[in-house]
Amino acid sequence: MTTLAKWGSSIEDRPEKIDARHHDRLAVVYIRQSSMTQVHRNQESTKMQYGLTGMAQQLGWARERILTIDDDLGISGASAEGRLGFQRLLSEVAFDHVGIIFGVEMSRLARSNKDWHQLLELCARFGTLIADLDGLYDPSRYNDRLLLGLKGTMSEAELHILRQRLLQGKLQKARRGELGIPVPTGYLRRESGEVVLDPDEEVRDVVGLIFETFNRIGTTHGLLNELAKNKVQIGVRLRTGSNIGQLVWRRPHRQMLANILRNPIYAGVYAYGRRRTDPRRQIPGRPATGRTSLLPQKDWQACVPNKFCIASAGT
Repeated sequence: MTTLAKWGSSIEDRPEKIDARHHDRLAVVYIRQSSMTQVHRNQESTKMQYGLTGMAQQLGWARERILTIDDDLGISGASAEGRLGFQRLLSEVAFDHVGIIFGVEMSRLARSNKDWHQLLELCARFGTLIADLDGLYDPSRYNDRLLLGLKGTMSEAELHILRQRLLQGKLQKARRGELGIPVPTGYLRRESGEVVLDPDEEVRDVVGLIFETFNRIGTTHGLLNELAKNKVQIGVRLRTGSNIGQLVWRRPHRQMLANILRNPIYAGVYAYGRRRTDPRRQIPGRPATGRTSLLPQKDWQACVPNKFCIASAGT
């Protein structure tokens, strides 16, 4: 028996929950994968989600009345932020255009209880049904709403567990000094992961000049003035874009110099977790924002002395 046939025959109360008003509106098939890696490597899941159009037809929707929303392929369901497909789904429900929503499982729709219950509220208000591989639900009914709420909680808890496992694995790797971190000017990371000195001698000489001048002057302001007076530029390897690894020369500024002077790599120290993230300072849609000032060394999450070799990249 096929998955579609098994699913369809398991719903004994379809006639009770689905009426002409539902068929007069759209059946929406919502499709999502958490990352582009999953999209490319786990194509069976994507095919199964697209196959939900067959379930909609099985339940009486004409092919032209089925809307597929796949704008969120490769986007995490942890938040509705940046999920244009989910936002579109909410809008369609709020405009009373949707009779039923199909998803392989609830985690495809949302892994945040805030987003999940927002969808449930709209569905209950506008009489929109929700269907997954386990059955058919009417959010306006108490028992169905209770079960949907439980599924949403389990989905969010699953995401929390997955995150904790990933974070713990990441932290353990960092404590061994094996987690890849960006290296500052004057250093390069080989494909093997080994950190070596930049092969450009001029780049290395400028870094040496920065530390020598700072030791002599003693202030970042004085260092900046000295470099500007002598028209010294700092060599930087591009980390993004089509020219990754290309060397460009930039005029120094105060924050650039402060980052160089404070970077433990120049002392051969591997450091991770030198800052914390304050959720109150984060900008929506930019998870890398909200970082606090540097923490004392005792509060770093990982600190491995003498980790970085100082071999030349040409050796």
